[in-house]
Amino acid sequence: MPPDDEAPKPFRKSLHARRLPLSAPDRQLLQLGEIAIGPNFDEALSAEGLWPLKPTGIDVMQINLGKLCNQTCRHCHVDAGPDRTEVMSRQTAEACVEALRRTAIPTVDITGGAPELNPSFRWLVEQCVALGRHVMNRCNLTILQTGPHGDLPEFFARHQVELVCSLPHYERGCTDVQRGGGVFDKSIAALRRLNEIGYGRGAPGLRLVLVTNPVGATLPAPQAQLEAEWRRELERRHGVTFDALYTITNMPISRYLDWLLESGNLDHYLRTLVESFNPRAARELMCRSMISVGWDGRLHDCDFNQMLDIPLDERAPTHIRDFDFESLRTRTIQTNRHCFGCTAGTGSSCGGTLAISP
Repeated sequence: MPPDDEAPKPFRKSLHARRLPLSAPDRQLLQLGEIAIGPNFDEALSAEGLWPLKPTGIDVMQINLGKLCNQTCRHCHVDAGPDRTEVMSRQTAEACVEALRRTAIPTVDITGGAPELNPSFRWLVEQCVALGRHVMNRCNLTILQTGPHGDLPEFFARHQVELVCSLPHYERGCTDVQRGGGVFDKSIAALRRLNEIGYGRGAPGLRLVLVTNPVGATLPAPQAQLEAEWRRELERRHGVTFDALYTITNMPISRYLDWLLESGNLDHYLRTLVESFNPRAARELMCRSMISVGWDGRLHDCDFNQMLDIPLDERAPTHIRDFDFESLRTRTIQTNRHCFGCTAGTGSSCGGTLAISP
């Protein structure tokens, strides 16, 4: 666990540590199912001729290295935090590398928690790069300001790791209200350091992407509009540059679901997601081109399904050690009501908006 003086002050303990009912995935699904909001997701897909939902291929292996994190963010769909102990073992990480070795999956997307806290993190990056794969790392930025991880910017640059970094807003108050006190200042310091070594300045292999989630119960504003605003204000106020901005819709699960209930926004938010269903976004869903590996090695259609403990199609392998490309490529993707979060408006994915007009 990171030292207290190196971790941003969290709002509270994780749902899991507080033993709250919503820490259980089945309770979250039950809560979503109780809301009268019109069609279920499979019905919405069926109306557009998209059911059963099938993969278009597997271009990305997303590997979740665990729920341990140095932050406790209000909207976190992982319920990650300093009080979580789930981390991927070296044996499971080795199984991921072996699965990659047997396929031509071009991109490895590493996430968490704070994936950098996993003891096998650097080893995994090195192995994936050695296999010629493009490696992306989802970084919360503040981890780069902690003692044991202060040299990570140079490590990332040596291996040309694409960094996808969370920054809710270019204003301190909006960022800290979502991610915790002190996060904004640490994030800006980390971004300046990344800029110093070439990230976010158009250098080949040093791509720096920022990610923003709405603060509140709303859909993201248009991504292109926000990117122009973030670019202008971060450079003007802090001298920070970056290559792209992704907007991601908050998924109504885990801690964000807890906040929606606590604030009385759940019915309104779910209704917004359903009424904003975009069939063109549904055709581009990220689950159609990826496979998600949990910290325990279990396979899922996406990181959200992983957190809700929704298993793959029963005909597909359940664990990374049994990885079979063909059966995964032909599986039926499992869905539930939370999936409306990926098809609302212009769509949402780990790569930002799906660039589909409503």
